[in-house]
Amino acid sequence: FITNSKGKTPRRPGPKKASNIEKDPVGVYCRIRPLGAEDEDCCVEMISSSTIQIHAPDGLKANRNGEYKETQYSFKKVFGINTTQMELFEDVSRPLVDDLIQCKNGLLFTYGVTGSGKTFTMTGSPGEGGLLPRSLGMLFNSIGPFQAKRYVFKPDDKNGMEIQSQVDVFFPTLSFSFPLFTFAEEACKSGNVDEDCCYSVFVSYIEIYNNYIYDLLEEAPFDPIRPKWLGGGPLIRNNEFIPPQSKILREDQNHNMYVAGCTEVEVKSTEEAFEVFWRGQKKRRIANTQLNRESSRSHSVFTVKLAQAPLDADGDHILQDKNQVSVSQLCLVDLAGSERTSRTKAEGSRLREAGNINQSLMTLRTCMEVLRENQMCGTNKMVPYRDSKVTHLFKNYFDGEGKVRMIVCVNPKADDYEETMLVMRFAEMTQEVEVARPVDRPICGLAAGRRHRNQAFKEELSRRLAERGGPINAGDDPVLVTQLTESLPALPPCELVDPADDQTLPRLIEALEQRHRIRQMMVEQFHKTASTLKSMFEQFDGQLNAKETHLHDQQSKLNQKDKVIMNQRAEIERLEKKSKTLEYKVDILQKTTDMYEQDKRSLQQELETREQRLQRELSDKRRMEQRMQGMVTDTKLKWEKECERRVNAKQLEMQNKLWVKDEKLKQLKAIVTESSTGGGCITEHLDKPERPSRERDRNMPQKRSASPSPIPTAPPVHPMHRRSQSAGGEKWVDHKPTSNLDLDTVMQPIIPNAIKVSTPNEKALSKCHKYVLRHQELASDGEIETKLIKGNVFKTRGGGQAVQFTDIETLKQECPTAPRYSITSTTTGCYLCVYRAIRRKP
Repeated sequence: FITNSKGKTPRRPGPKKASNIEKDPVGVYCRIRPLGAEDEDCCVEMISSSTIQIHAPDGLKANRNGEYKETQYSFKKVFGINTTQMELFEDVSRPLVDDLIQCKNGLLFTYGVTGSGKTFTMTGSPGEGGLLPRSLGMLFNSIGPFQAKRYVFKPDDKNGMEIQSQVDVFFPTLSFSFPLFTFAEEACKSGNVDEDCCYSVFVSYIEIYNNYIYDLLEEAPFDPIRPKWLGGGPLIRNNEFIPPQSKILREDQNHNMYVAGCTEVEVKSTEEAFEVFWRGQKKRRIANTQLNRESSRSHSVFTVKLAQAPLDADGDHILQDKNQVSVSQLCLVDLAGSERTSRTKAEGSRLREAGNINQSLMTLRTCMEVLRENQMCGTNKMVPYRDSKVTHLFKNYFDGEGKVRMIVCVNPKADDYEETMLVMRFAEMTQEVEVARPVDRPICGLAAGRRHRNQAFKEELSRRLAERGGPINAGDDPVLVTQLTESLPALPPCELVDPADDQTLPRLIEALEQRHRIRQMMVEQFHKTASTLKSMFEQFDGQLNAKETHLHDQQSKLNQKDKVIMNQRAEIERLEKKSKTLEYKVDILQKTTDMYEQDKRSLQQELETREQRLQRELSDKRRMEQRMQGMVTDTKLKWEKECERRVNAKQLEMQNKLWVKDEKLKQLKAIVTESSTGGGCITEHLDKPERPSRERDRNMPQKRSASPSPIPTAPPVHPMHRRSQSAGGEKWVDHKPTSNLDLDTVMQPIIPNAIKVSTPNEKALSKCHKYVLRHQELASDGEIETKLIKGNVFKTRGGGQAVQFTDIETLKQECPTAPRYSITSTTTGCYLCVYRAIRRKP
């Protein structure tokens, strides 16, 4: 009778995943196959257990430097040409089988160019089995004694399992033997098997051909109209290929992808499982190309599904609780190799197959690239799983939970260099993709060791029944049956010689009734003893469970105490480290404070010294100013008298010249008048005008000028003009505020090698040694006065820049209306603009 209890797979419960789930990168391994011939060129070299180096063969293009480019690629592990199938299985496939038994999903696929050894790695050869038969052998060696009866678990049509009650009907089990793949001496077991569970293994085998899914284990019914398709090659009818019925992908209630209507076969041994695989392998499409004699023309997926359920409290039957049933699966994928049609010379259907193979592999690479970008850059791009059946089928492994491993098979011959480089780039990118780490299944609430206690109970019951007259299955032993029969009362003679005999039959009936009463008493005694023993065992079991529960509670409390102690120790260590760090910082701060105090004292002393020096300089400056003021006053008086004398002399000279010109004009006027009145008589003699006598001047005593008389023979001495100090070769910062006005004067202050700024900044000051500020203000006479305030730039202790002002130049524009700057003329007037530079200390 069917209970319709469906087991749940230990996968993600929904499409939304928690953000704190731990992830593991895809495990990528590399296997190098031996060369086909010893004289072939090799382009792949294994330099360590995790790194290979690929160099371009002779004849290919070199890089720009003229040297052959060598590239290294790293993997989780690299297997050389001498690696055995057992070593490869131990490192790659065995952890996946352990996870399968622990209700965790796994995906293992081989990838590489055509002829690189993918099928050999997955399937193996006679006498040396590959990963698939070894994985099956390890699985059945581990769960063999704990397998459930056949048909207890039954697959449904929605990627789940139905649990049927224990049926004591004998189902004949076929025994298969495959001597081609024997490795009994290398059998291994898993140490993670739960003895209190029952297991059943189901296998399925599909292929993806031209982006269509076909069931290799499906037995197609006979169709008299449409001929039956036989595996091993396409059926041709009227030059038309007739494919089998393809399958579709669906999503179950746990958001896992599965092939709808796929055949799942329950197997009970390694031989039986491999026989099912070989039956499907005969239908897989292979073809002969110029690169591979048996080239796979499709992607094959062999799925091992393990259903397990715990035993009940008695340890005798499977627990009829659908929440305690778990289903896990391991997918072993043999991808078809990528190939170039220019090398395989494929035509017709082979060309179409190659195109579909390359397209599906390209979609796989695209999905990996988008996944890596989303994980590394935090983007949320849509992964194109639906572009290919291969990626769509394994979507839940990359978006959900499960361990993913890839074996990159490499053919080291030089002819495959370019294809091998593409495979290496894809493998390098795949290692950066992370998948969610599988979670552990919940622990069953029943006590452990139920199966062992049940067996011990049956053995003890058989022993006691044997002591009291025979075991519970005494009917199966003729000797025990004979002993039990002899222990009963003997039957009286039952031969009837007279039809009127009325004593023989009553005696026989009485003996049989006596035997029946004895048998009933024995059965009652047996049931009573069994009940007593069962209650005793139940009592012992209850006490054991109570003790185990108490022990578990105490262990939990102890673990909590240990965690608290560990946390407190960690906190103490953290505080000690923090205390040491703070002490170290305090020492540093104390040293820094002492250093700053010392600097402060030295700076205070230097400041006092400079203040004293400044006071002395100020007093010297005041004395110098008083002295210079007296000298300037004396010099001013002298030059004023000299200028007055020179001006008077010049005025007298100009008056003499003007008088001479006037006299000449009068004489000319008189001549013109006489010629016009006298009728052409012209006076030839012209009296020379008398020049004003200077006898009076000569007779007057000469006054001595207070100013020194100029030496006529010596050329005039022009005092050398003092150039501005800003005209040197040093770098200047010319600070001209935007509020300054352009005066349009002839003379302008020009500073070479200057950086002009409107606002001073640290960048400009760090590049220069001098600083000048153009400051304009209104003078007392109403004219605009420009001051050039100059200073030196120096660095401060804090790393900044400071300016110390040292000099001020004043540029002033004046109008020559003042008497000492005016030039008088009867006909014209002019203005003279003079810049006067006054240098003084700030």
